[in-house]
Amino acid sequence: MVKAIDAALPQTQCTRCGYVDCLAYAQAIAAGRAAINQCPPGGAEGIERLARITGLPVQPLNPAHGQESPRQVAVIDEDWCIGCTLCIKACPVDSIVGASKLMHTVVSLACTGCELCLPACPVDCISLVPVTGERTGWQAWDDDLARTARSRYQFHQERTRRDAEENQERLVAQAQLKLSPVGEHARLDDTALARKRRVIQAAMARSQGLRKNRARR
Repeated sequence: MVKAIDAALPQTQCTRCGYVDCLAYAQAIAAGRAAINQCPPGGAEGIERLARITGLPVQPLNPAHGQESPRQVAVIDEDWCIGCTLCIKACPVDSIVGASKLMHTVVSLACTGCELCLPACPVDCISLVPVTGERTGWQAWDDDLARTARSRYQFHQERTRRDAEENQERLVAQAQLKLSPVGEHARLDDTALARKRRVIQAAMARSQGLRKNRARR
């Protein structure tokens, strides 16, 4: 049932439902931990879709999670952008491009309007622009857009996981480099030398443990 529920969600990955992503919300619905009326981007039609899948009664959108509205896309004011890359890191579908200390821009066709870039921007140079007129919820979205958003989000997750692992490997390599000559070049007594070795080895063990845990997921 989780797969069917997830497929009925718009895949904006906006977290307004109270969960980290659409899949987590789908899992919570299937487990009976969440109601079917917590997704503003899906709106009333989204609730009806979830009701048909779960057999639960249709109910109004819970206003605590937001309001159904036209689809929006983020726009960056290039005159104010400082190139901090924080919005790039916040975007769950990699729709913002740019580099450190260079102006950023939004690929509007990939933007889901999740709003997660807004609080990330330290200079408030990002705004949301409606792009679907009066159409809201699933009338402002479609299944192709949802599939594309899910695919981009999955790629984003894999990319960030790979980047984290590569960074961890660099740290381990640096630690090993420092550990190997420590006895030759550091003027430390035996106690201090042993303590330094233990600290470095513990850091390496933590890193290797994290990699093993991620591999098991």
